[in-house]
Amino acid sequence: MATVFAPRHLSHDLLHATPQLRRWMSVRPASGDPTPQIPRKKVTIQALHALRKSKTPITMLTAYDYPSALACSSSPLTDITLVGDSLAQVCLGYSSTTQLTLSEMIHHTRAVARGTTHPFLVADMPFGSYHTSVHDAVMNAVRLVQEGRVEGVKLEGGREIVEVVRRLTDVGIPVMAHVGLLPQRHSAMSGYKVQGRSVEGAQKVVMDALALEEAGAFAVVFEAVPQELGKYVTDRLKIPTIGIGAGPHTSGQVLVYDDVLGTWSGHKAKFVRRFANLKEVRDKGIQSFNEAVRAGTFPDPEAESYTMDKLEWARFIMENEIPEGERK
Repeated sequence: MATVFAPRHLSHDLLHATPQLRRWMSVRPASGDPTPQIPRKKVTIQALHALRKSKTPITMLTAYDYPSALACSSSPLTDITLVGDSLAQVCLGYSSTTQLTLSEMIHHTRAVARGTTHPFLVADMPFGSYHTSVHDAVMNAVRLVQEGRVEGVKLEGGREIVEVVRRLTDVGIPVMAHVGLLPQRHSAMSGYKVQGRSVEGAQKVVMDALALEEAGAFAVVFEAVPQELGKYVTDRLKIPTIGIGAGPHTSGQVLVYDDVLGTWSGHKAKFVRRFANLKEVRDKGIQSFNEAVRAGTFPDPEAESYTMDKLEWARFIMENEIPEGERK
């Protein structure tokens, strides 16, 4: 006959079991309010322009999930957090940013938004999400704002995307432009090469930047251009310039999170400086865990294990004695 639990007893068990489960699970929800504390006033576009005007260098870092967003927000000096499409390589194992989909980007931006406090939050629009038509670009940008909870979007390209930038800013979606080396077009550019080294190339970078500023972009990223050109366009524009391999004279600098922390084992570009070596710490921790398990030193029976009342255990053994033939 099936055992029937009285509702009163079941409710009592559940009420008393829940705290115990939360107490002993290895990864449990943070106690209290899970929202991170805000170390400084929220960064706005106006604040970014004020930093540029005062010649205070602007800082921007990429983030791809909740923990990396918390890390970026841990410093009051972080001005912008970018959910870069570099997540294709550093997080998802793709060989190119062109393989990243809009749905994947939205999934990651939602996580980053939950961990972001004061930095202004921007996301890359993935390859193909703003190229088919202005209408499609607006619809996809709206999804990034509504579903991904970002505050602005970043688009790679020059004068050919001016109408897209203009329309996005017209409907109230802030746009960060990106000129110079365009990773989403690496195949068309025959690889990841420095741009603007010739007079014609430099003029193209400048004209693209000026056109994007006129279309309403609130800032422009310059990637892999000569430092002389980085300074020139910074002096020409009236909006912040963010450099990545553009020299020290732009309004600010951006690097990929994994490059900064030394967790990326792929190609290291000339402009990358590693400010930590977390890969070595990470790999050492993994190896140490595996060695401890192999050696039988983890878990420690006293410090890292739970016990049962001796009388209860004796009663359990009496009621569940292993048959002679099954003993090892």
